[in-house]
Amino acid sequence: MPELKARNVGPSGIEIAYERFGDPDAPPAVLVMGAGAQMINWPEGFCQALVDRGLQVIRFDTRDAGRSSHFPDAPMPDFAAALAGDLSTVSYTLSDLAADTVGLLDALDLTGAHLVGSSMGGMIAQMIAIEYPERVRSLTSMMSTTGEPGMGEADFSLFAGLGAPPPDREAFVAWQVRALRLAASPGSKFDASAAAERAGRVFDRGYDALGMQRQGLAVVATGDRTARLRSLRVPTLVVHGAADIVCDVSGGRATAAAVPGAELVILEGMGHSLPQELWPELATRISEFVHRTETAAT
Repeated sequence: MPELKARNVGPSGIEIAYERFGDPDAPPAVLVMGAGAQMINWPEGFCQALVDRGLQVIRFDTRDAGRSSHFPDAPMPDFAAALAGDLSTVSYTLSDLAADTVGLLDALDLTGAHLVGSSMGGMIAQMIAIEYPERVRSLTSMMSTTGEPGMGEADFSLFAGLGAPPPDREAFVAWQVRALRLAASPGSKFDASAAAERAGRVFDRGYDALGMQRQGLAVVATGDRTARLRSLRVPTLVVHGAADIVCDVSGGRATAAAVPGAELVILEGMGHSLPQELWPELATRISEFVHRTETAAT
């Protein structure tokens, strides 16, 4: 499908690059990616697996990622200050990212959608369900967490030697492959060639290291969503890998415990990645959940 762009989206009036797959009359699944990631980090094969199971799929670049609007004139992100309570370098919060996504629904004339969020994308999807519940047919939160301190924390020691992303393409691709290998699912074969190919596309589409940091500050500034998640009455599926070192499985457990009636699926051998071997199972679980929700709503 061709890459499209919606303009003047949401309260911020930004541009959002997106793609739409499948039957436009099928239940819409909007895929929301994580910090620093682009829509192409939702593998085309996984998107097709969802389409083959009766969904239409919309994937998009969040602000500060890929070909959507970037904010180069924003303050230099200061994580240490933000963690100490000084939010002066925060450019936006998860609420702004949620409003962007709802603005994309408006641009596509979708009154509601099934949200599938991964990592920070799961946090954005949670925030949409909290603040715009009438627009959410169902919520699938994958490899994500609630913002509660101590839940879903990363093992940063494993990434200590990675360093900052380099500015030239060849070095960036190698850096990205190393990072993805660290976060990969130990129960599946790591496809280095596919990772390198996608990393090159990410670089070419506009990788923004400071944009990733601004997104990270949005998470810090938003804080703990647990109490608000307890008020949700949205059908919710929580999926997490038992071997996730970027967002510990405690984050998935906390999310499922917070949302009333949430279904929790923990997959052994799955890390912070979407390996091809798991596409059929993940696509089946998500699509069956969506179709059950659609049936219950009629």
